[in-house]
Amino acid sequence: MRNYLLFSFLAALTFMLHSCSTASGGAGTYGSPNMGGPSAEVRAAEIASEPTGNFYYGRRYFVKKTRFWGYLRKPRQSADTAKLVIFNESKKLNPDRLPETGPRAERYGFDQNYEYKIYGYYTGDKVYEVNSNQILPEFMLTGYELVNRNPGWLFSPRDHYNPQYINLRPAL
Repeated sequence: MRNYLLFSFLAALTFMLHSCSTASGGAGTYGSPNMGGPSAEVRAAEIASEPTGNFYYGRRYFVKKTRFWGYLRKPRQSADTAKLVIFNESKKLNPDRLPETGPRAERYGFDQNYEYKIYGYYTGDKVYEVNSNQILPEFMLTGYELVNRNPGWLFSPRDHYNPQYINLRPAL
């Protein structure tokens, strides 16, 4: 019993210390903001004036070893409504369907944070993404157009991207 309590205490302490650490050694849970971009007011105005149509705005979100694609939202909807999705690529391969090794610009995930117009539809199925332990909606990809290679933050000007961790999520 004593060993179990000691182990539990050490496990809890380790978790708390890890949760408090930052990627950049200081500001916030995940580090200082590092995605850049406009003010929240400018972003809201950009979204309010977006073209609408039969597509979604997609933001690529690459985290090492995961197989989700990124976040999709309807035109003129804030990123807070975006859903993290897994693409079904049986009709169209995703924009960065490349090998996972090689020069950075020529490998899977090269387009981290690129913004696209994404064409297709939700299949209604859910897919288990084993490396992030999430059940995510499946989206049948039928096409895409690059909109912006450097749109800046996704959910908040305080966003911090770290390719090792799933740390960008909609505000709750």
